[in-house]
Amino acid sequence: MREYVYLGLAIMAEVTGTTALKFSDGFTNVGPTVVVIVGYIGSFYLLSLSLQSFPIGLVYATWSALGIVAAALIGVVLFDESIDIAGFVGIALIVGGVICLNLFSETYAPAH
Repeated sequence: MREYVYLGLAIMAEVTGTTALKFSDGFTNVGPTVVVIVGYIGSFYLLSLSLQSFPIGLVYATWSALGIVAAALIGVVLFDESIDIAGFVGIALIVGGVICLNLFSETYAPAH
């Protein structure tokens, strides 16, 4: 169960770092730049902890897919970006792929 927490925290740290990247203005704003560095280092550390129990394909697919979805939603909410129908379809396919890997794939079943 702890590995799921690590993975969730890794996703949150990466999304925080990515959001701060937008605010960093090419690393010219010190505060957001520090958040980028701490967010990415924290994310990779937590990702490494989840890899102690879960297969790399499952972890990376989940981490990157949920990060993509969260970043897209943050773009809409914080930066007034929009998502068109193709974007919604693409996001749905990403989420569907991660659900398929997590629930149905024996190849990527978590090791216990």
